[in-house]
Amino acid sequence: MSGTLIDGKAYSAGLRARIGTAVEQLEKSYKTAPTLAVVLVGEDPASRVYVRNKIKFTKECGMRSVEHKLSDQTSEQEIIDIVASLNADENVDGILVQLPLPIGINSDNVIAQIDPSKDVDGLTETSAGRLVLGKKGLRPCTPTGCVMLAKDALGDLTGKHCVVLGRSILVGKPAALLFLEQNCTVTIAHSRTKDLAAVCREADILVPAVGRPEMVKAEWIKPGACVIDVGINRVPHPDKPGKSKLVGDVAFNESLEVAGSITPVPGGVGPMTIACLLRNTVLAACARRGWDVPDNLGF
Repeated sequence: MSGTLIDGKAYSAGLRARIGTAVEQLEKSYKTAPTLAVVLVGEDPASRVYVRNKIKFTKECGMRSVEHKLSDQTSEQEIIDIVASLNADENVDGILVQLPLPIGINSDNVIAQIDPSKDVDGLTETSAGRLVLGKKGLRPCTPTGCVMLAKDALGDLTGKHCVVLGRSILVGKPAALLFLEQNCTVTIAHSRTKDLAAVCREADILVPAVGRPEMVKAEWIKPGACVIDVGINRVPHPDKPGKSKLVGDVAFNESLEVAGSITPVPGGVGPMTIACLLRNTVLAACARRGWDVPDNLGF
């Protein structure tokens, strides 16, 4: 019996629709809409596509978009100066510096300059600290999307055993903390974990986030488990020489026969990242401006 597909495209579209409604409410009440500023440095093709989609969906949701598209010759100080100007701009509610930055630019230095109240990617040390302490703040987008999809598939997550495979600061660690906030029992597994497959088989919710194509096999999955595959890996296409395709960290076809529910790649976690970024922009605007938070943005 095959598992149920968790449709990240459909969920993210629904979330964007709710965000659009929220923006309409805010604009009606406060005569202005939230504004997201995006800083793109260089010509990385994936980043350019990603930023283009972010700008598109920002505008579709009724929010204002500010773009700074810079050449790969831009200095670190010039980027920091732009971030400082966006921090000082009272009309800007969210700041996103698209990563990766070109070689020679210290990303940590740049991210550290973002005003935490406008840190819609949830990457500053202040945002991370608020997450660890359980205080209100802006949460990282991809891990937030993982929790949303798991809750949509399973409902209340209280008491579920969640195994996060990966310990990066971008996904693994924040995902573990966010599932802990949902009253899960959480295990963080990684490359040094003894009998990694056995640990993964204990999971009611398995969240692979290691960036290794199809590493997780069907026998690693507890029958009926919910699998939220964060991996996005480009590999040679088996049937089209010279072409490539996207796969996750999970061997999808075989795992579909074991899992109770599972995200595909593409079309699972990926679409949630932008939707959660837009959600964070609305939340940032409400917190900064003292607006009431619309009631359709929770999870």
